[in-house]
Amino acid sequence: MDSLNINIVKNPHALTSKNVVIHLNSDVEFGLEKTQIKERIKQFGKNEIPLKKPKTKWRILADQFLNSIIYILTAAALLAFLFRDWAEGIAILIVILITVSIGFFMELQALRSLETLRKMGQAETSVLRDGKLFRLKASFLVPGDIIILEAGDVVSTDARLLSTENLTTKEAALTGESAHVEKKTESLPVDTPIVEQNNMVFKGTLVTRGSAKAIVTSTGSTTELGKIQLLGTEVDAEITPLEKKLRHLGKWLIWLTLLLTVVIVITGTVRGVDFVFMLQTGIALAVASIPEGLPIVATIALAQGMIKLSKKQVIIKKLEAVHTLGATNIICTDKTGTLTEDQMKVHTLVFENASFEKVNPKNKDELNALKNLDAFEKMMMAAMLCNDSIFTPTDKHGDSIDLALTEFALDAGYDLIAIKKNNPEKMEVAFDADRKMMATVNKHQKTFHVYAKGAYESIVECCDSILKNGKSENFGNKAHWHKKVDDLASHGLRVLAFAHKESETNPAYETLLQQLTFIGLVGFIDPARKDVKATIATYKSAGISVVMMTGDHPGTAKKIAQEIGLLELDAINDKVLAGKNIPNMDNLSETAKNKLLNAVVFARVTPKQKLDLIALFQQNNNIVGMIGDGVNDVPALKKADIGIAMGIRGTEAARETADVILKDDKFTSIELAIKQGRAIFENIRQFVVYLLSSNLAEIISIGIAALLALPSPLLPLQILFLNLITDIFPALALGLGKGEIDIMNKPPRKPDEPIMTYKLWKATLIYGLCITAGVLGITAYSHFILKLPPNEINNMAFFTLIFAQLLNVFNMPKSHLSFFKNEVTLNPWIWYAIALSVFITAAAIFTPPIAKALSITGFSLDKFGFVILFGFGALLLTQIFKRIGSTV
Repeated sequence: MDSLNINIVKNPHALTSKNVVIHLNSDVEFGLEKTQIKERIKQFGKNEIPLKKPKTKWRILADQFLNSIIYILTAAALLAFLFRDWAEGIAILIVILITVSIGFFMELQALRSLETLRKMGQAETSVLRDGKLFRLKASFLVPGDIIILEAGDVVSTDARLLSTENLTTKEAALTGESAHVEKKTESLPVDTPIVEQNNMVFKGTLVTRGSAKAIVTSTGSTTELGKIQLLGTEVDAEITPLEKKLRHLGKWLIWLTLLLTVVIVITGTVRGVDFVFMLQTGIALAVASIPEGLPIVATIALAQGMIKLSKKQVIIKKLEAVHTLGATNIICTDKTGTLTEDQMKVHTLVFENASFEKVNPKNKDELNALKNLDAFEKMMMAAMLCNDSIFTPTDKHGDSIDLALTEFALDAGYDLIAIKKNNPEKMEVAFDADRKMMATVNKHQKTFHVYAKGAYESIVECCDSILKNGKSENFGNKAHWHKKVDDLASHGLRVLAFAHKESETNPAYETLLQQLTFIGLVGFIDPARKDVKATIATYKSAGISVVMMTGDHPGTAKKIAQEIGLLELDAINDKVLAGKNIPNMDNLSETAKNKLLNAVVFARVTPKQKLDLIALFQQNNNIVGMIGDGVNDVPALKKADIGIAMGIRGTEAARETADVILKDDKFTSIELAIKQGRAIFENIRQFVVYLLSSNLAEIISIGIAALLALPSPLLPLQILFLNLITDIFPALALGLGKGEIDIMNKPPRKPDEPIMTYKLWKATLIYGLCITAGVLGITAYSHFILKLPPNEINNMAFFTLIFAQLLNVFNMPKSHLSFFKNEVTLNPWIWYAIALSVFITAAAIFTPPIAKALSITGFSLDKFGFVILFGFGALLLTQIFKRIGSTV
């Protein structure tokens, strides 16, 4: 094929499919060649829509200066220079520089992490290239590519249809209309509006039924959806609830700090202390007390959490999702493949006059007995022809039930290729989650055969006869068969019913499913995953309810629920509800509502019912996570607070909609994500409590010393030095912790719970006062007992405050945990931070210019002994209050 550049096809809907292929220099059976692909990526770029231009490094750096904390620090520096206190002014500028640098590098790292995760979660498409079928990331598609679409795919480009099989799409993303659109291949008039171009598929739309082959005509921002999305590229993203909480807390703390600073300045001045000195001290206190690292730590903690989870096969698509996971208290999940192995095997066959358990098609005697039954032959034909799976030595994909039926037929010696060739499909009624059945019309010689399979209650409504001894007889024992279905389901088997009819003429679509002959049942075994039971127990300990929502039979669902510990063996029937027994949500009585809220298993539910149940849970103050994999789960995934899709079994539509993707399809992976979400929020809380209690100690120490006319325990530059040592490194280390050891043994937090609760404020005050006691204690001891000069008293208090604040990190774990073994002592970053802080302090002492600026004089070892004593004393006092007073 010629590989020269091409032009985009104008109005491809108005051309025949053959002309579109010619125009794009492609090949329907071979696809594009390697050389063509490279040239077209150069010509058209990747198939991506730039939602917003990524921030440049200069913009990220500039943004660090655009916040109220930096404004206050800048004002403080200007005041210092105004009073000709050059050392303090320079020190504040250093604080600004360090704050901006940390913010810059952490935001840059967070953005890079998010970009990495975004690439990991990109959609994939089946494409024909060099005569071979590939699955590749949709961003690499180019005009002229031949793509294969199947039910559940999200269309990744605009494309002209070449061939279709019962194809319908949902184009709400483009047109706003939720109705299913049937697709054809015939060309249309040039002036046909987009909403009526039924020979095209468009980026962002969803394949709801059937399959198709199409040729890509537009990619990226030249697609119809791309043109619309480009209009909104300059719209700023809405800030997340967590960011709002952090900003609100930050502003509140700024005003509180300024108020306390003004009080201290006035108090010191009234007591006769030099006004300029008190003003400098007040400025330094204001600088030190403002939690400039708060938003930085929150962002990096969330981003690091996402990276950790990605290494464990959990892809988080949105930063806020990590935080929301920590508050999730209900998880709704499907059964098949999530709670079970999704390795379906045919186990039982039931006909009108025979039944077979633990059937083995490789056993010749058993197989001969089966093949003597006309019903078995009919069932096998239905199993092979009414089947959408692909089963070849190199490619096996499709619904697990369809794959199990195909494998069983092949093991029984049937020639699948020959049977499909001799019985070409003429019509299909695709499986529908509401209808719970599918059917095909296949022509064999001059006779048309209708084959149907699906849920027993759906199939039986279409049957008026039953196959017995090779003949159709009146189907008068439906109740008896219903009991057979219940019996199979109660043993954990998934049950499928089969039916058939013949016609001399091609049946009309409207009458296709009427007057069928019932063939029999197939029971499939799909064992529960071995690791799920322990995870369910963990969720119960964590206060998280797991709710099963399945289209399967109530008996099957109940049996699996009991095996995994979701239901007790003697659970009351109210815990299991069938879809037909779920009342209308519009006029729910209190009794009906409580019954739904207390149920654990919902069987035979429709997508609409899943949606309604999630809404009901949310209306009753629950944070709901929804695990789904199919097209029918998409509405529920959107509605849930956290949508979770399967990475292997999940359709493209489910993965595109979800906030979280489980790449390994393991139900147990959700536990890791919830634990990480909880840990991150608790880390942020610890960070805030640590900063506030440390800063509070500085403010109160200076205030009380001024009130009692004691030598000042802290000088302005010393306060700024403290801010660099104890505010940055230990605080950041707290934000990188793994979380409490028993974090999954507690109920989830309430969604509207603030970062700082009453109990945390109480703990902050106690921690701050205990540190203050240590600082003022050594100040008073040095002044009244040792009778040291003011500069040495100041040094004693200064080093005691450094030591006490570093030890303050060990006050952060909850009081019920061991002091020696908890999330702080086991966090290596804490020990690195303390070591670094001690090193910087020692360097300051032994570097004359820095020591002089900080007013540090010669210090003997015995004086350091007092520093250690009072520093540990503050820690001991705090621990006494924690253990006796049950402080956090």
